[in-house]
Amino acid sequence: MATRRQLETSILLRNGEVDDLDAVMAIMNSAFSPSFGEAWTRSQCAGIMPMSGVSMTIAEDDQGPAGFSLVRAVEDEAELLLLAVASHAQRRGIGQALLDDFIDAARRRGARKLHLEVRDGNPAFGLYYSAGFVPAGRRRNYYHGPEGQSFDAVTLMLAD
Repeated sequence: MATRRQLETSILLRNGEVDDLDAVMAIMNSAFSPSFGEAWTRSQCAGIMPMSGVSMTIAEDDQGPAGFSLVRAVEDEAELLLLAVASHAQRRGIGQALLDDFIDAARRRGARKLHLEVRDGNPAFGLYYSAGFVPAGRRRNYYHGPEGQSFDAVTLMLAD
């Protein structure tokens, strides 16, 4: 059974499962513009979920799933693979709650190095910077939009 943690009266975090993929895809399609090529496909999400060290967290509000995070932990490292909040639920603390949950869970598991990649110019930079993440690398032309545009990915790290 999925565990639930109440964040505030209207937002709950729970463990995600493969059965949540329809909701995850709806959230991702709402949160990520196709212009940047950031969203994963359903098969990518389904393929990584059974792997060792991978976990998903679903954020629910009174309307149901409103956000999610997908994480991979290996030895003393943890990577935030995806974090998305549906457009109707943004600016309500859901992204912050999911990021805090990622950091807390990784630290409890003994992770010393936490990292993520984000498209250069993504508004989520402010969220990550406020949590203490700092730039550690750049992948040139990593993301590709549908009309041939390319965008850099920036690797951010949070060390202990």
